[in-house]
Amino acid sequence: MKAITLTVLCLTTLATQAHASSPDAWAAYDKTVLASCTKTSGLENAKPVGNAAQFDDRVGYTALLLQGQYPQKHMKGQRGTELCLYNKKSKTAYVSEWDSIRPTTKAQ
Repeated sequence: MKAITLTVLCLTTLATQAHASSPDAWAAYDKTVLASCTKTSGLENAKPVGNAAQFDDRVGYTALLLQGQYPQKHMKGQRGTELCLYNKKSKTAYVSEWDSIRPTTKAQ
């Protein structure tokens, strides 16, 4: 009986470890998210602000905040912020302007 219990315990442990991602796999995923979000954003010199927010797999998205310059001439190189949601399943990035997250400065 002890052998069966030990075998089940070992198999459970191995199955749990098989689902964990390695640091290299996470690094590759982060690179993919950054590349997809940067390309979709259209911002020039887009850089991530902090780290990506990894949502639960049931949600299926990773969120990343980007900052860069708007490329349109009339924006005159103004700095912009965009929120990117990366769909893990479809491997697609969606962006939305998120300039309201920056504090506004009032002239006194």
